[in-house]
Amino acid sequence: MIFKSIANRKNLEHILNNLKEGILAHDMDRKILFFNDAAEQITGIKRENVLGRDCHDAFGAPFCGQRCSFCSDTPFAQDKCEHTINLTTPDGQNRVVEMTVIMMKDENDSEVGALATFRDMTELIDLKMDSGKLFSFSNIIGRDSKMISVFRQIRDVTQYDFPVHISGETGTGKELVAHAIHNESRRGGAPFVPINCGALPEGLIESELFGHVKGAFSGAIRDKKGRFELADNGTIFLDEISELPKLMQVKLLRFLQEGSFEKVGGEKTTSINVRVISATNKELKKEVQRGNFREDLYYRLNVIPIVVPPLRERKNDIPLLVEHFLRQLPEMDENEKPGISDDALAMMMDYRWPGNVRELQNAIQFSIVRCRGAVIQPDDLPMELKEFIVEKPRRGPSRKLDAAMVKAALTKTGGNKAKAAKLLSVGRATLYRFLGSHSQQ
Repeated sequence: MIFKSIANRKNLEHILNNLKEGILAHDMDRKILFFNDAAEQITGIKRENVLGRDCHDAFGAPFCGQRCSFCSDTPFAQDKCEHTINLTTPDGQNRVVEMTVIMMKDENDSEVGALATFRDMTELIDLKMDSGKLFSFSNIIGRDSKMISVFRQIRDVTQYDFPVHISGETGTGKELVAHAIHNESRRGGAPFVPINCGALPEGLIESELFGHVKGAFSGAIRDKKGRFELADNGTIFLDEISELPKLMQVKLLRFLQEGSFEKVGGEKTTSINVRVISATNKELKKEVQRGNFREDLYYRLNVIPIVVPPLRERKNDIPLLVEHFLRQLPEMDENEKPGISDDALAMMMDYRWPGNVRELQNAIQFSIVRCRGAVIQPDDLPMELKEFIVEKPRRGPSRKLDAAMVKAALTKTGGNKAKAAKLLSVGRATLYRFLGSHSQQ
């Protein structure tokens, strides 16, 4: 037994049962040996229903899903792994759980089983979303209310395998959203296979999607798996779906209906289990009306629509994104990474960003190359930002700022400029512009 070397097992169990973290231990055959009180509360499953059972039989996915290290014949790949899962309790409650799994070893350093500790993060994440203190979600940066809405939609769809269609302008991060849906779902850890439908020659797209057999055409010297087969048990992401040729729309529709396909030149039917997520920067409904996209396929794909807002509609996220991109400079030491001036930030807040987040990232990279000091200044920004002039009618008298009130607001908010702007009832760009002009005096 794993606890054989423990002098007082009852005392240990008492301690573990009073922890807030769920604890599960199983041996190398996946037989569950320990399941504490917090584990019962988090999963909604009684210990008498799991003790002595194979953990895969007791829980199934996503608790023992694609990230499980005991699924293969070689049970473990690393001494410690951490991941987040979304699970549904037997009474229908959705919970976000952070899990850490470590190998347990005996006195001879031989592996004897695995110990999983997990915490219910649902209330904390909900609180951060409601209070505006959530700055990122599943590798997506944002705290604007429109992005919080997207985060909630991602969480809502993780428990289901229904097709999702993501729409939004170029550069808004549609693939990031697709990846987040995959990672947060029970398929997280399985393959995520993206394919740009508009980047493939029409003659090759069927082979790319569904594969081909040897001799199917000139140059087919061996059997080849297509993207759908490579994504088996995972997720396939069909980007720019509106560019899919009509013939392939028919074949995709058949796959969505039947879950099977034939490879190019083959007669054998292949069945696979994948989740399909599609995306486009066009309005797919209008493409249907123009006769460019099949209406029946549209309804098959657009089961759960998610709209990613353009950057100009979530400008409060710009300082957060700028800070993120400045931190993402692996080739520079932490002390060498430049900051950004308030004047430069104000110009960024005024600009309309037709290329969205991708354009913002490019602008930061350009500015880093141009910057000769420790702080990015307006002259370091790309030409299109410097030449941009804001032309909008005034809705009324803007509030006059003075140094004393700005200093008081920044003191009250602990230097948080976003909160200070809100306290002063001005836009963040206005505050950045004021701070920039007064820093030069």
